[in-house]
Amino acid sequence: MRAIRQHFALLPAALAAVLLLLAGCAPARHYESALVLHDLAAGEQASRLKHATPAPLRETVNYTVDGRERRADLYLPGPLAACKTPGAQFSPNCPRAALVAVPGAVPRGNDDPRFTAFATTLARAGFAVLAPEMPGFRELRVRPQDAREIADAYRYALSRPELAPEGRAGLFAFSYAVGPAVLAALEADIRDDVRFVAALGGYHSLPNSMRFFTTGWYEHAGAWHHLAPDDTGRMVLAYSSLDYLDAPGDETLFERMVEARRKDPAADLAPLAAKLSAPGQTVYALAVNTDRERFTELFDRLPEAMREDIARLDLARHDLDNLKARLWLVHGRNDNLIPWTESPALAAAAPEGSSRVFLIHRVVGHVDLAVSDILTWRFWTEDLPDLWRLWRVIDLLLAERAS
Repeated sequence: MRAIRQHFALLPAALAAVLLLLAGCAPARHYESALVLHDLAAGEQASRLKHATPAPLRETVNYTVDGRERRADLYLPGPLAACKTPGAQFSPNCPRAALVAVPGAVPRGNDDPRFTAFATTLARAGFAVLAPEMPGFRELRVRPQDAREIADAYRYALSRPELAPEGRAGLFAFSYAVGPAVLAALEADIRDDVRFVAALGGYHSLPNSMRFFTTGWYEHAGAWHHLAPDDTGRMVLAYSSLDYLDAPGDETLFERMVEARRKDPAADLAPLAAKLSAPGQTVYALAVNTDRERFTELFDRLPEAMREDIARLDLARHDLDNLKARLWLVHGRNDNLIPWTESPALAAAAPEGSSRVFLIHRVVGHVDLAVSDILTWRFWTEDLPDLWRLWRVIDLLLAERAS
């Protein structure tokens, strides 16, 4: 997450003072939540949390679940050597709960600086953060089997009591990883053990999200609204389609298209598109379409196997009544990759009373956090209410360490 100006270093004390007045039942945790929020906003810059806690450890772990070999990054508050004895969870160097965290489809995957900063901050807050390696995400591909990979990571975390004392654990997913994370929480072997799923910028209807990131149109309260979309969605669509295209030249052509648009957003892709296979051209036609009225027609032309897998990933086509986990859904109103309306829709589909939605008006776009200088009027009138909402999410998260 983006670093902010130096004046924001004043925020923990100012924000904590307000929070302690408004919610005095757990003042120590409330103040710690303000420190965590500040550290997330500070990025690599100094913060009170960094000053008060040792640098977390990051290590690679390999594990096997039902014969499936997996790999993950593990972030720890400190060495685990002394964390297997009774009462060790009360040591500041030992995990108080486990958090299986999954980034979205980004080329650097678990090594994306925004994600590593997030995992490091949560490890400072006493979580054992387990980030499963998701090869498809590094290739900008979202696949149904991603849910099983996340569920296996969760089983592994629970199998190590020193990581998840008394089974305290949950999931945190970003962007398109939210769908597979919710599906993982529905898997029979972990469904009863997932306490919560925290989600930032996730989806409910995958086709609706695809319509948005290709055309920029989304529907709310019976009216259509438009926001210029991020091209990342189109790239994920193109790369995800490669699993369903037989023509060997299509992958190279799509890579050349992506590179051309990176160099020149207005580059003419028609000459390259003309060389695609027939199935490849159906994907291209959907990716470049900006007419919301044509979306369904073009979507229905996608390769059948691709549409079937999209349906498997589409939370709107799943019965969520069996979901036992609590849902905390955070979404930026200015999200230009997945429309903000998706989180309220997901909450409405979950069991009654199991979900909470936190809509962020300005400081969060898709998954990045950007805060104004604390000495500006915008900070006090626009940013501070958003930070209050984010603080509430963090406070819920920290409460799970002792529940």
